Amino acid sequence: MNIKIEVNEQDPLYEVKVHGEVDVYTAPKLREIVFPLSEKESAEVVMDLSGVSYMDSTGLGVIVGVFKSCRAHHGELKLRGLSDRLKRLFEITGLADILKINSQIEGGVQ
Repeated sequence: MNIKIEVNEQDPLYEVKVHGEVDVYTAPKLREIVFPLSEKESAEVVMDLSGVSYMDSTGLGVIVGVFKSCRAHHGELKLRGLSDRLKRLFEITGLADILKINSQIEGGVQ
């Protein structure tokens, strides 16, 4: 039930490194930190999830909310560092088709 979130701000680029579990208990903290970044005009939010060991539907909901907010403000959300387990979660939910994940960011190199 712990989460650590680091933000490196280089306006308009915001790199967010997430460590721990993103679930019903920790997702509100993630939303509290990341959502305001997504509301900045033309922001590019890059979330590094390489340190995430678990994510539930609440965490997915936060990511979808941030994605929608970025788009509404002419920005972009990118995800990187997904474990095989998280990639599968995004594929099963169909989110892999709408979000920019790993290889789409890194030119196919993982």
